[in-house]
Amino acid sequence: MSIRVFRPGSPPPAPRGVRGSDASRGDFRSDAPRLRPARDFSARAPGPERYAQRQTSGGQDAVSQALAVLANAGANAPRDRPRPRYDEEQPRSVAPERRPERYPQRDQQRDSQFAPEFQANEEPEGERLNKRMAALGMASRREADEWIEKGLVRVNGKVARMGQRVAETDDISVSDEAKASQAERVTILLHKPIGWVSGQPEDGHPAAIELITSDSIDAKTEKVKPFKPWHLKSLAPCGRLDIDSTGLLVLSQDGRVARAIIGEDSDMEKEYLVRVEYQGAPEIGLRDAADAKDMPPTQGETVSAVKRNVKAVFPPEALEQLRHGLELDGQELLPAKVSWQNEEQLRFVLREGKKRQIRRMCELVGLKVVGLKRIRIGRVVLGDLPPGKWRYLQSWEKF
Repeated sequence: MSIRVFRPGSPPPAPRGVRGSDASRGDFRSDAPRLRPARDFSARAPGPERYAQRQTSGGQDAVSQALAVLANAGANAPRDRPRPRYDEEQPRSVAPERRPERYPQRDQQRDSQFAPEFQANEEPEGERLNKRMAALGMASRREADEWIEKGLVRVNGKVARMGQRVAETDDISVSDEAKASQAERVTILLHKPIGWVSGQPEDGHPAAIELITSDSIDAKTEKVKPFKPWHLKSLAPCGRLDIDSTGLLVLSQDGRVARAIIGEDSDMEKEYLVRVEYQGAPEIGLRDAADAKDMPPTQGETVSAVKRNVKAVFPPEALEQLRHGLELDGQELLPAKVSWQNEEQLRFVLREGKKRQIRRMCELVGLKVVGLKRIRIGRVVLGDLPPGKWRYLQSWEKF
């Protein structure tokens, strides 16, 4: 409820909805819209009674009459042929003949635009583009797919597409943008010490990648190329080196390096220095080590390992077995280069890398490995890099 206040002696305010001029004249006609008179709903029947009234008023009959008219019209319509009986065999429908092509050449070009590259009944020709680029050493397969998706690869001058196949004679080129991104990727050479795993940390032993810090970089390399934190991004080991082994370990951001070292078709040489003990030789005692292999054990002597001058007691035929003729896991090993580096140390050059291969090979011929060091991968050597230190692969070094 609102209270309206006005001064004494002044005319009373006009009622709401009345114009001022009309109020002064005493005309109280309202400008508000007129309301419709109230309707009396008391005379209407409730819901069920109204439905009964509609049924009796003929509303439902009208619908029934319309359906009956339609049914009679369909029954009295003229028929071109008699309605077949259900027990008679129905004739099969024949597909309409295809409209002859007005422009066969244009239609063929249109269909070839949206057709798959190869038909299902045809043998695909050539080699996949990403695989071909990996074989040529241009990029890894994953890297090649990224470049193709971005439109950075051309085949015979045309932008390549995903899944494209190429022949050996096709010209493949990449853009300067792709070459620049590839040049920024780094490869690191680490002298892994004993007790560090080459991959992920396991059994409480740290990963070798944790050694890649600004403090452990080789002083000679730091002057050429300083360490950047983003050099650790996507840095992965190329191959493995046992936890109780030391030597050269390669970590790289470049997929080409990983494929060259540990690819399926890789035959890159890896050189090791292996310190061994000969198991099964008689205890030498005061006898000469050079004559120990020709002297049978005497009464009461025990068989023990030969730790010094192993070369003198190790049979030459066993050395030939190390070079070729051994099997691991039911598979014959590839020929290896094995020679004596000194009296207690062997030199191995392998072209394959099975798990703990050198240790298992030595066990088959009675040798026990007490020290293993990798000194070369391909044409890259460990050199004088101290244990725990690392350096960058230089631009002139190639695996």
